[in-house]
Amino acid sequence: MPPTDFEFATASRIIFGPGRAAEVASTAGRLGSRALVCTGAEPERHDGLLEDLRVPFALFPVRGEPTVDLARTAVAVARDEGVDLVVAVGGGSVIDLGKAVAMLLGNGGDPLDYLEVIGEGRLIDKPSVPCVALPTTAGTGAEVTPNAVLASPEHGLKASLRSPLMFPRVAIVDPLLTMSCPPSVTASSGMDALTQCLEALVSIRATPMTDALASEGLRRAAAGLRRSYADGSDMAARTDMALCSLLGGLSLANAKLGAVHGLAGVIGGTIEIPHGAACAALLLATIEANVKALRTRQPDGDALARYEQVARLLTGRVDATIEQGAVWIEETVRLLGTAKLASYGLVPDQVDEIVARALVASSTKGNPIELRSEELRGVLTSAT
Repeated sequence: MPPTDFEFATASRIIFGPGRAAEVASTAGRLGSRALVCTGAEPERHDGLLEDLRVPFALFPVRGEPTVDLARTAVAVARDEGVDLVVAVGGGSVIDLGKAVAMLLGNGGDPLDYLEVIGEGRLIDKPSVPCVALPTTAGTGAEVTPNAVLASPEHGLKASLRSPLMFPRVAIVDPLLTMSCPPSVTASSGMDALTQCLEALVSIRATPMTDALASEGLRRAAAGLRRSYADGSDMAARTDMALCSLLGGLSLANAKLGAVHGLAGVIGGTIEIPHGAACAALLLATIEANVKALRTRQPDGDALARYEQVARLLTGRVDATIEQGAVWIEETVRLLGTAKLASYGLVPDQVDEIVARALVASSTKGNPIELRSEELRGVLTSAT
């Protein structure tokens, strides 16, 4: 049973629903006097949304995944512009950059002062400037998490800035903003959202509150993932996946994740691959490795029952077995057309280093059982 003594933290305010993105104008006006607006590579897509913003702003397009150097550049622009508010409109990469900028504006210094693993890991002890996050994909749940992932090409790694002081002040989740996502993005981001809910539910750090959120997230994934991929104009399916992503973010921020994200984070710093595509490639093999290890080493724990719960939520069958849940995931990955890791350039020579780094990754610490290096190696080999 999960502990009944726990804490729960998230954004100060969450606004959800079709059309609610329009509220960014009044929200920004209450939080700051001048904004840095971080967007994806095509900021003109959001002209209609931003034209009524009630504060002057400078645009900062984010082309690709955020890096340490990109964060430095964005902070320099923000300081030159006298910014006291960050608005991030985009996918997880855009929102992560926005949160990083907001933190650095509030705390000063360089990203490497605070980054885990590759930096000094200095304590973030001052509030970020207000950040408003509007996700345009249904995947990471970054709008309600207290960290930002930055890539460091010179280290060949991705690392996190992390603090309860990094939660966005307001998260505005509008499913209409995800309607233009192409099928490939819908697939990869959707698998990320599903995986986050699943890993949070079976995590050793799960609580009754995260259980409720993650369970509902899995129900929404079962209802919406395949449908939103098949028909991007299906508003009900898009709403289901926006909720799945939000609930996954709320869950992982408080219950942690597992070996899928432990491996995926390292892989993302090794080869160029969408994060959700890495999750899709790894998920089934990780479940199989965890279940085998649990049956061998912890047969009396509650993690196996949690995997049965996952199966029931995904299949909609009250008597579903773990194996039937695995079949649902396998079928979904195939329907979404996601590829194995070798298709993105992963080669056998990289496996040992990835495993070594994943064993000590922050995400891996929530895994329902401590997997051994040879077990992680088997997961990675199967996913490749």
